[in-house]
Amino acid sequence: MTTDTTGTAARDGEPRPGGPADSPFVRACRREPVPHTPVWFMRQAGRSLPEYREIRANVGMLESCRRPDLVAEITLQPVRRHGVDAAILFSDIVVPVAAAGVDLDIVPGTGPVVAEPVRTAEDVERIRLIGRDDVSYVDEAVRLLVAELGATPLIGFAGAPFTLASYLVEGGPSRTHAKTKALMYGQPELWHALCARLAEVTLSFLRVQIEAGVSAVQLFDSWAGALSEADYRRYVLPHSTTVLSGLADAGVPRIHFGVGTAELLGAMSEAGADVVGVDWRTPLDVATRRIGPDRAVQGNLDPTVLLAPWSVVETEVRRIVEQGRAAPGHVFNLGHGVLPETDPEVLTRVVALVHEVSARRAERG
Repeated sequence: MTTDTTGTAARDGEPRPGGPADSPFVRACRREPVPHTPVWFMRQAGRSLPEYREIRANVGMLESCRRPDLVAEITLQPVRRHGVDAAILFSDIVVPVAAAGVDLDIVPGTGPVVAEPVRTAEDVERIRLIGRDDVSYVDEAVRLLVAELGATPLIGFAGAPFTLASYLVEGGPSRTHAKTKALMYGQPELWHALCARLAEVTLSFLRVQIEAGVSAVQLFDSWAGALSEADYRRYVLPHSTTVLSGLADAGVPRIHFGVGTAELLGAMSEAGADVVGVDWRTPLDVATRRIGPDRAVQGNLDPTVLLAPWSVVETEVRRIVEQGRAAPGHVFNLGHGVLPETDPEVLTRVVALVHEVSARRAERG
C-alpha cells in the first residue's frame, strides 16, 4: 500500500475511487468530466464567518498560522457551513518568508509589515532556504486536515515571488509599488537574485504541503497586475515558472492567480499551471481565449456582488457558470477574496445554485 499525492491511500500509485483525486474539484482542474461545476471561495476561511472571528479573538495572525489545531479548525469551518467542494489551508503568504528569517509581523488593518526592507545583496542573502522542520506546524496541520476531510480535497498555497518581493522591498502593502519597480528597473541583478531566492523558498514550502497530502496548490501573485506584459515576462515570469514547473512531477494540479491580470493571462498561462485564476474584470469566455485550450480556468464572481440582493447574485452566478462552459475545465470561485461584510448565508446559497445549475447542464450534455 502506498499513499498518493492527494492524500488518498492507493494501490500501485492509483488514486482510490471516491477520494480527493476523484473529486469534482480535482477533475475540473484536470479538464476531466464532472457531475457539477465545483465551487470554493478565496478567503472562505476567514473574516466573514462569526465562528472564525470568535476563534481568532485575541490570537495574532502569525500565531494562528503556527498552531496546527487552530489552522485545522479554521480551514474546516467553511466546508462544514457552505458545503464547498474544496478546503484551502488557512495560512498567510508571508508564513514561509517569516520561517526563512525575515523579521515581519501581520498588523491588523494593515497587513504584513517588514522590519528591515530589502535593499542590498546582503539583505537577500539573509533570507534562508527552508525545509520541513522550519514549517513543521504546516506539515502537521495538513496531515490533520487530510485525515479529517476524507474525500474533500485540500488546497495548499503560497505567495508568488513577485508579490512576496514587493512586500519585502516596500516594507508592507503598497498601492503604487514604486520602491519595488525602482529596484526592478534600477538594479535588475539584485531584483532577480531576490526573486530567485524567494522562488526557492516558495517551492520548498509548497513541497512540504504536497508531501503532507494536499490535493492541489495555488500560487497567488496578488500584485502582478501592477505590471505591463513586457515587464511581467522579463522580471516575473521566469521566477513563477521556477515554482510551478518545479512542481510538474508532484502529481497535483497547480493553480495560478493574480488580480488585475487581464493583459497578463496569456503570459501567466505559460508559467506551468494547470489552472489559471481569473479576476472579475475579464469574462471567462474571453479569458479562456487568452489562456488557451490546454488550461482550466477558475473564477470569477465579483466579491462585491455578494452584497447585492439575491436576484442580482443569482443572475451573475448563472452568467459565470454559462461563460465557464467555454473552458475545458471550470472551477467556480470569486474574482478575489470574500469580503468581511459578506453574509455567510449568501455563500452557502451560491454553492447550492452553482451545483444545481451546472448539474442540470451536465445531465443534458
